[in-house]
Amino acid sequence: HLSIRRQRQMCIRDRIKSCSLLNNNKTITIILYKNQISMGIDKSSLKELKQWLESNKITEVECIFPDMAGSTKGKILPVNRFIKSVEDQSLKIADSVFGQTVSGKWIDESQIIDYVEEDELMIPDLSTLKKLPWNKEPTAQVICDLHYISGAPSAVAPRQVLKKIIQLLKDNDLRAVVAPELEFYLCEKNLDPNIPLQTPVGKSGRRANGSDVFGIDSVNEFDVFLDDIYDYCETLDIGVDTLVHESGPSQIEINLNHGDPLKLADQTFMFKRAVRQVALKHGIHATFMAKPHQGQPGSSMHIHQNLVSIKNGNNIFSDANGKESEKFYNYIGGLQTYLPDAMVFFAPYVNSYRRFVIDASAPINTHWGFENRTVGLRVPLSSPESKRVENRIPGADTNPYLAIAASLACGYLGIQENLEPEKPIASSGFERRHNIPKYLPDAIKRIKVSDNLAEIMGKDFITLYAEVKQTEHDAYQNVISAWERDHLLLNV
Repeated sequence: HLSIRRQRQMCIRDRIKSCSLLNNNKTITIILYKNQISMGIDKSSLKELKQWLESNKITEVECIFPDMAGSTKGKILPVNRFIKSVEDQSLKIADSVFGQTVSGKWIDESQIIDYVEEDELMIPDLSTLKKLPWNKEPTAQVICDLHYISGAPSAVAPRQVLKKIIQLLKDNDLRAVVAPELEFYLCEKNLDPNIPLQTPVGKSGRRANGSDVFGIDSVNEFDVFLDDIYDYCETLDIGVDTLVHESGPSQIEINLNHGDPLKLADQTFMFKRAVRQVALKHGIHATFMAKPHQGQPGSSMHIHQNLVSIKNGNNIFSDANGKESEKFYNYIGGLQTYLPDAMVFFAPYVNSYRRFVIDASAPINTHWGFENRTVGLRVPLSSPESKRVENRIPGADTNPYLAIAASLACGYLGIQENLEPEKPIASSGFERRHNIPKYLPDAIKRIKVSDNLAEIMGKDFITLYAEVKQTEHDAYQNVISAWERDHLLLNV
């Protein structure tokens, strides 16, 4: 007994072949005729699953998925209950979970979610099953896909949005390769949000108070902490490439190995959780806020990306002579054209936009260049096989599934529409005009009217995501800051 609007959405969403809506005193009867999608697990795989759980002495399983913010949501099950849920596909969760803000507040009104607690199936992706290194009780973690009861994938779940873009590329004989670079700050535990963050005391007994980019000794201040990160990543099968000290005090950058977009989004999702857990183990906090410190550089999540032909395995960004191909330029043209529309996925919070100021290491526009780290789109010098584009605009606070999906979607549209990029620049990008949204409300407005992105990422998803972001911004508007009290209290 749902609204006519809601039932129509369900019919469209689930691709129902035939349905009948009967309105009788505001009561709806819906008749569905649809081939169910099988998501079961075969006997051999089920046997392997049971053996793995038994050999690792697992007593409970965390069934998790990323919400709109990229935060961890899900359910914890005793191991026997988990096995049964896999056998009979009985694990469910209310779809209203995607109508929550980053602080857990529900959006007040939605065109997509009616808050009638319609269930979605949580289908574990067993390829992501790992033993958690931080729990004393033997515990496993598995990332789940969200499906409607009909079997169709959720239209609003971030992991499913990325899978939709991956499938779109596959339908066009393309496979994406990505490599995220994640920055984060270490800080003392902060129990009062009104007090600025402090850098933690390292093994020397001193706090870092200045920049020491690429400083080996600065990294070694926290070598025990970083050793635990490597150990945790090895247990979770997260491919860590390189580690450096970044520009800010106690700011670390860790690069992940390149690979499949879904696997790298899963690894980034797990990596952020692992880093926070290691920090707690050492009595400190790790934050992926885009701009946690006033007067210091922000934290980013640069995304290296290229496309490969499924038929021949060649990087389509290089032509037969090893030079930049026409599709390479089209891809950059797509990023330049659509990235401002997709900005809310790369900078999802009010704090995100504090990164984009001149001479603060973050780009302020969508210009591109070869080996130019002042622009939004950098092309590293590489072999023809490794020709790629680095999107330097996303912050570390992004949902990795959505940031990767949006970046690939923008480039894909450039290829489909044969878009030509502007000429590359060799000078400082900070000398050029700021051409990306400066504030969250501007970014929300742009994504709401971007029909092309909505077409390939999903109109319901775009609508719901914009609703969540608007609710978060409205909550921010209710807060009176220390700056306002300091400068306005007695001067206006």
